[in-house]
Amino acid sequence: MNILIDIGHPGHVHLLHGVAEEMKKRGHNVLYSVREIPVAKRLMEYYGMTPWKDLGGKKDTLFGKAETVINQDLQLLRYVQRNHIDLGLSSGLVLSHVSRLTRMKSIMFDDDDDAAEPLIVKYGHPLTDIVFTPDCIQRKTKHCVYYAGTHELAYLHPKRFIPDPKVLQHAGLQESSRFFIMRFVALKGHHDVGQQGLSLEQKEALVELLKSHGRVIITSERAIEPEFEKYRLPVPPEEIHSLMAYSSMFLGDSQTMTSEAAVLGVPALKCNTFAGRLSVPNMLEHKYNLCYAYQPARFEEMYRHIEQLLARDFQELKNEWQEKRQRMLQDMIDPTEFFVNYIEQYESLS
Repeated sequence: MNILIDIGHPGHVHLLHGVAEEMKKRGHNVLYSVREIPVAKRLMEYYGMTPWKDLGGKKDTLFGKAETVINQDLQLLRYVQRNHIDLGLSSGLVLSHVSRLTRMKSIMFDDDDDAAEPLIVKYGHPLTDIVFTPDCIQRKTKHCVYYAGTHELAYLHPKRFIPDPKVLQHAGLQESSRFFIMRFVALKGHHDVGQQGLSLEQKEALVELLKSHGRVIITSERAIEPEFEKYRLPVPPEEIHSLMAYSSMFLGDSQTMTSEAAVLGVPALKCNTFAGRLSVPNMLEHKYNLCYAYQPARFEEMYRHIEQLLARDFQELKNEWQEKRQRMLQDMIDPTEFFVNYIEQYESLS
């Protein structure tokens, strides 16, 4: 089977590299496409997801995004036809469109609620053959295949990921070091229009609070502010999950990295206007108490919560969160194994 994996974000590389590797082991031919995203390309090189079809850059405005999708539709239509692609895997719209114009089947990996992504629901779900969805979400589409897990567990499940202690040496840290990872995002996705994360003043307040308790490490989707330059992430992006696994706490306005910290058993607090509105982070928060979400208007409440956590014994906190993580893992599967087995069964029935 000829498989095309379409990458639209660095997170898609983490999500799908395990699927790509397993499908290649089973004798399938795997090809790739990607936008002009340097971090995504670096990760693809690291995981051996090469060669790829470069689809060019992305635009920030809604009109620009629509224009980009049409252009990429045309590029991938020709690529799919030329390479006789049987199955396309992605977390975006484009392959679902192309699948309606070719013999290719398409599978979408989607962990956002319908209400948070009306464009995907309207222009993606009806056109794709399968939408893999965590079972804490309820969708309108009949194309849904539910599984007990999250996107983040596809690459951070213990069967898929073991933290590399060498990352601590690369970052100038020790296993006993108390340090905090912060992530600031750009909120430029189509579903991010009108949304808000941490303000500069709030970021500064958090850094001031944390730095007296340990080292602060910042990773940012946009250009990092000059006042935070000295806190810049000291390791390459392929090492971030190992570093996170050893960290004392995660804070920021990133949806994905909050969930990543949670499934790794690291206390995680986020502040953005998505707080309380999405099923996956709500499940990690309310069922397993692994993370916490605050609207920007509740920043002071978040700040006081962080103070309470910082006042606790470092090792005691780590142990408590690892116990919560184990309870979560008992309820969930290895999503990558599920995806691969389902894809092979689905293809044999097609």
